[in-house]
Amino acid sequence: MDAKVSLFDESDKCAIYSLQFASGNIPEFQKFLEKFEENVEYKPDYEIIINAIIRIFKHGSLERYFRPEGKFKDRLGALPIDGGALRLYCLRLSDSVLIVGNGGVKNCRTYEERNDLRGYVINLQKLDNLLRKFEKSGHLKVSHCKIEGIDNINFEL
Repeated sequence: MDAKVSLFDESDKCAIYSLQFASGNIPEFQKFLEKFEENVEYKPDYEIIINAIIRIFKHGSLERYFRPEGKFKDRLGALPIDGGALRLYCLRLSDSVLIVGNGGVKNCRTYEERNDLRGYVINLQKLDNLLRKFEKSGHLKVSHCKIEGIDNINFEL
């Protein structure tokens, strides 16, 4: 699937990007927000994640704000750091650059046990591998609150 990474929002401490597939016109993070913002059952968990995003906006995408997920070598993390039923999957590229994907209800031991969660994680892991290749080749550069060159790249995930 073809996808782009585009700026979702930014502050002086952090730029938040989101993954968007060519087959849809809504960024993955926006899909997550729309899926859970009116959901009464998961409202407390949703608010914890929103508060974490606000904290990241104010202070940066510091490593301590994320639950490590995926493999040791990738930059995959999840919000929130503490328990709860919801997970939002992200790629933390630096203290000032974050790519937010999608997420959902994690009512099992690992994300691998749910097809939707596993899919979100796999997409971000593939994106992370491609980003590293583009960074290594010089086509992308992660700098303070910016991914230089990202607007010109379509990613095949």
